[in-house]
Amino acid sequence: MFHKEGYKILVSSLIGLIIINLLSNLLINKQWIVTTIFLATLVMFILVAQFFRNPKRHVKKNKKNILSPVDGKVVAIEKVFEPEFVNEERLQVSIFMSPLNVHVTRYPIGGKILYTKYHPGKFFVAWHPKSSEENERTTVVVETQNFGNILFRQIAGAVARRIVNYAKEDKIAVQGEDSGFIKFGSRVDLFLPVDSEISVSINENVKGGESIILKAK
Repeated sequence: MFHKEGYKILVSSLIGLIIINLLSNLLINKQWIVTTIFLATLVMFILVAQFFRNPKRHVKKNKKNILSPVDGKVVAIEKVFEPEFVNEERLQVSIFMSPLNVHVTRYPIGGKILYTKYHPGKFFVAWHPKSSEENERTTVVVETQNFGNILFRQIAGAVARRIVNYAKEDKIAVQGEDSGFIKFGSRVDLFLPVDSEISVSINENVKGGESIILKAK
């Protein structure tokens, strides 16, 4: 299964693969070169296709749990001051996605969407300390029953040059459903209550919609 954000790119890539290989068969006499071109274009198409894969997840909806919004590796758990919306100290959990990860962003918790905003910006590598505040990014805030207002942020990286955000203010976020997509490598930050006892650790690999980041006390 592929994500809808990849349909146009996949179709264009497939057409390009067919055209290149038709031309190579018509214009090149050496079979080993034709075969090499075919294999190279096939590998490139497979790499693009795997990036847009969208495997089905068995989301166990629970308003007392905050789930990982994305697949990736936990690269930071630290106290920070969040100035954009909550204007207070929060515990930031950062998840880095390599180009090999699934890049669907899912709502980590259900509730009313209070705020959503797109910020144009730079393209530092996603693990750069300044990327959370200076890179292209989107911010979403969900009002919850057990955790107060939960903010999460999609952050573009050096390779990711397009963030897609589906969140709309005053709509209802459904835990585990798609909230957006980041194309080609990136990071997502969660800003949780400062006294949270996080259920994951640094360098742990997590799955979007399945891994529990925080449980209500």
